[in-house]
Amino acid sequence: MDAQNTDAALPATGRADEPAPLRAWHRLVETFAAVGTVLIGVLMLIICADILARNIWGASLPLVSEGGALLVVTLVALQLGATVRAGRLARTEVFILPFTERHPRAGAALEGLFDLTGAVVLGMIAWASLRVIEKDLDAAEFIGITGIATLPTWPFRALILAGFAVAAVEFVVRLIGAFRSMGGRA
Repeated sequence: MDAQNTDAALPATGRADEPAPLRAWHRLVETFAAVGTVLIGVLMLIICADILARNIWGASLPLVSEGGALLVVTLVALQLGATVRAGRLARTEVFILPFTERHPRAGAALEGLFDLTGAVVLGMIAWASLRVIEKDLDAAEFIGITGIATLPTWPFRALILAGFAVAAVEFVVRLIGAFRSMGGRA
């Protein structure tokens, strides 16, 4: 089997030549994405149940709009790290790919700048999310209608925080790779 086929046969969690901590990190990132995918299924079920309730009883189920809104943000946050890892964030590939082919070191530096910016921005979002969780816990924040159906908001916020933190660290991992591509030591 040649080198190309060997890489294709390995799971999405990493290559066999990667250090064990990096493979473990990639598994964690992919696990977060898998949880986000499961939440998409949960959201679809909730929406379908709400549609049935509206058609059968003429009324919406409790928590659907508030819970759905929190679920959307949560699943996006959980899948963001895998999106970063796969290089699937929106950017101007019309410019960066030809530029990197012509100027590999400068292209790696530009990729590193993009990764640094992403790490800083997502790190700031994660840091700000800590205060939101503290507020939710202190105020016993919940969604829904008291006496009918309520859910605490802090578990959703904790998953959002974790998702943004993982994505920020994934940007740092990519930044280290960009430094290595430039020929320096990371």
